[in-house]
Amino acid sequence: MSGMREVGRPVIHPWHCDQYGHMNVRWYAHFFDDANFSLWHDSSLDLRAMQEGGLHTVVAETRTRFVRECLAGEGYVVTGAFTHLGAKSVHSRFEMHHLTTGDLHAEQEVFEVFFDAESRGSVTAPDDVRAVLEPLVISDGG
Repeated sequence: MSGMREVGRPVIHPWHCDQYGHMNVRWYAHFFDDANFSLWHDSSLDLRAMQEGGLHTVVAETRTRFVRECLAGEGYVVTGAFTHLGAKSVHSRFEMHHLTTGDLHAEQEVFEVFFDAESRGSVTAPDDVRAVLEPLVISDGG
């Protein structure tokens, strides 16, 4: 997807693999979660200031599609981007491609909600946060 940027470079180790010889699904979640943190840090938002102000995001839903198995000894590149900014939510998309072939191996959509730490509920994204995120949102094609 155009507009996505690199947010991770995992290497698959034997301990990532299950009894069938390919990476277990738990590690896809791990690598995509790391990529999500990188995407947020790359956004130039001051995440520490947001948290000190009582605001952060919580993941409400993820959807992962497994395309090709990942094998030990292989390197991958994870790309990602914000794809939608709602009043109280932000969506992002990630893709894991083989480092050498470029083949798509997995993709994940993440749906996050802006969350008030004190009330423990969803809140509208503040204007200053929206101002940073809006220019970073790319079309998700749907």
